[in-house]
Amino acid sequence: MRRIAAFVLSALLTVAAHAAPPAPGAPLVGAPAAEGLLGQLQSVGTETGLMASQLMNTALGLIGVPYRMGGSTAETGFDCSGFVRYVYANTLGLVLPRRAAEQAQATTPIAKDDLRPGDLVFFNTMRRAFSHVGVYLGDGKFIHSPSKGDSVKISDMNDRYWARRFNGARRVDAAETSLPLVR
Repeated sequence: MRRIAAFVLSALLTVAAHAAPPAPGAPLVGAPAAEGLLGQLQSVGTETGLMASQLMNTALGLIGVPYRMGGSTAETGFDCSGFVRYVYANTLGLVLPRRAAEQAQATTPIAKDDLRPGDLVFFNTMRRAFSHVGVYLGDGKFIHSPSKGDSVKISDMNDRYWARRFNGARRVDAAETSLPLVR
């Protein structure tokens, strides 16, 4: 398990090393090294199991892939639900529905206090419930493909924007799901 955590950390650092530096004085919003997150990543293998660490590894490997409305591949870019669908299909072989609201309907509601890495977090960003989705990483952080002109990144659920728009959390139970499998 420590190898997985070390691999996730090294992949994260590799991606960060190739990222453009922030503008002078710019806040480090979405920075992967946010306080507490690295410790969370290092313990993922032991606390949440292999599937969650694999999900996080896949998701973190996509940091920097540009947003594209309707996008569902790393080569062309992702919208939020396409990103989540790609991560689950390419990690666990589970095919989630295409739209965020449909993903919310197909998964099991959980309390915000029960969030674990790999769970889905939903937000109302377009004046309708479940219009945005991301993958929870732990320590109040989630990874998502936010909007036009942006790219896959880590955000803090406690930031004012996201906290005001939080709609709910869902869990994909791979053992008890009726979701189709990738063939």
